[in-house]
Amino acid sequence: MDKFLLLTVLALCCTACASQKKPASVDRPGDSRTRQLQYIDDNAYFLEELSEEESYGYQESNPVKVGGAKEKAGPMNERRFLNALSGPNGEELKYFRAGSCCPFKTPDGLLGNTGLLDRYRVYWEGSKDTLDIYINMYDEGDLKIPVGLNGRKR
Repeated sequence: MDKFLLLTVLALCCTACASQKKPASVDRPGDSRTRQLQYIDDNAYFLEELSEEESYGYQESNPVKVGGAKEKAGPMNERRFLNALSGPNGEELKYFRAGSCCPFKTPDGLLGNTGLLDRYRVYWEGSKDTLDIYINMYDEGDLKIPVGLNGRKR
């Protein structure tokens, strides 16, 4: 009986302490990332998935969610995302930050559950105009290639 009780308690302790496999973002309600990030190098993510949403990244209502603000890596993650992109024919993408805009509520915000989007202007050699890309550095989401652009090769 003592062995049975001891084994039962041991089994309960082991299962109670076992971790569940779930995306890290489930722990933070503003996050929706389900896949591990891949990198070309320290300065660029490796992106393969093309977005099917025309608005992804191009409208403030559907920003790219790179995350990292709480870890002080938000601006670097923004650059890693932009460095992962190329023009429609593989051209090197150039960009500059056009400022912050568009306050929104997020549980990952630094001041009163509020965050700001960063707006970047992107262009490439031969482009006729610049594109606006809106990036959220507070929340994490699955990163995709915006419509009309390509991902850099490894």
